[in-house]
Amino acid sequence: MSIRKTIYDVAILAGVSEATVSRVLNNNPRVSAENRERVLTAAKALRFRPNAQARLLAGGRPNTILLVAPTTGRPQAWYFQLLESGALRGCGHHGLRLQNHFVFPDSPRREATILQPVDAGECDGVILSAPFSDDADIIRALQARHMPLILVASGHATRGLAAGVGMDDEAAGHEMMSYLLKLGHRRFAFSLGLKDHLSARERFDGAARALAEFGLAPSAMVSVEAGLDFDAGYHAFARIRETGAEPTAIICANDESAAGAIHGAHESGLSLPRDLTIVGFDDAPFAKLLSPPLTTISQAIDTMAARAIDILFDVIKAVERPYETVKPRLVVRASAAPPRG
Repeated sequence: MSIRKTIYDVAILAGVSEATVSRVLNNNPRVSAENRERVLTAAKALRFRPNAQARLLAGGRPNTILLVAPTTGRPQAWYFQLLESGALRGCGHHGLRLQNHFVFPDSPRREATILQPVDAGECDGVILSAPFSDDADIIRALQARHMPLILVASGHATRGLAAGVGMDDEAAGHEMMSYLLKLGHRRFAFSLGLKDHLSARERFDGAARALAEFGLAPSAMVSVEAGLDFDAGYHAFARIRETGAEPTAIICANDESAAGAIHGAHESGLSLPRDLTIVGFDDAPFAKLLSPPLTTISQAIDTMAARAIDILFDVIKAVERPYETVKPRLVVRASAAPPRG
């Protein structure tokens, strides 16, 4: 797949300056007929489409932001709804249009699928949400195309590659485990998220760090591989029971899987939180509606998405921005209590 051409490429082929190309793009009359023809001919030969930075140089404005989000082929979860809501609010503030682009995370063509609208000149900036924000190859491919981008909820491994915003997931895991330890729990299980979702792994790492600081061995916390939806949490609960570990507290990588685990616990005849504590992450809208209401970590996803648009607008204007980290906030509800006995 060809790399998107830039004003620089047009200027080289036309034999003029980048400023001259910008004036032509802006229909500035202070350009000779000869140079105008050379620029237009070069742009046509290169199949050049002005990106956001080119339009800004030409006195125009960026228009369309591409929100890249994962899909499973099923109706989108609350997480994306909040992500989209915040991004729409941010786009409205800056006079931008938001275009959703759903991609299957497990597809071998996921990079090509993400790059297709970029190479077609259909967007001026890209928001990569997890797990795509954890993919260094996709990030570098976009950067090679001079496409402004921002990462949302990426792991530490890619936060140095581009601007972005996300919760400190390791700190969130540490805070949750510290709270459970203070309640008196000493045996734990952790329902992990998707294999390539680094944020969930960092939550596990933070929990393990708190465990070690408290003087407990790693064996005090068993872990099972699971996804991030309701069914994954339900099956993860069954697999935890099969280990024979008998934890007094189960930490789920997100609220949806925690809801599934709570359902599994109820089916098993357990009373929550008397017999078992279950907690999650995200503070989803439904978390306080569960029975019992879920203790979780809030990361204000819609606020992060709106902030992502603010940062991306600066990136489009070639302003360097660091990755911004949102501090986790513990939300205590009735699903967590001291262990019996």
